[in-house]
Amino acid sequence: MIFDLLLAAALLWSAAQALTTPDLFRAVVMFIIFGLLMALAWVRLSAPDIALAEAAIGAGLTGALLLDAVGHLRKKQRNRSP
Repeated sequence: MIFDLLLAAALLWSAAQALTTPDLFRAVVMFIIFGLLMALAWVRLSAPDIALAEAAIGAGLTGALLLDAVGHLRKKQRNRSP
């Protein structure tokens, strides 16, 4: 019960951090953390198949694509500034 409450609080905190931070890299990292915590929540709800999909697609694949996009944005910003 206490673990579930801590997990719910961590989910809310990571979601709020991902949405409110002005730094794109930090937002993506918080999104990945949110996805991993969400996978853990699915495990606690006895849905391991959804947990695996969330970890693989939500945190892993999407997180990697977002990190790549942030990297490309930073390269373009460096090239534009004198």
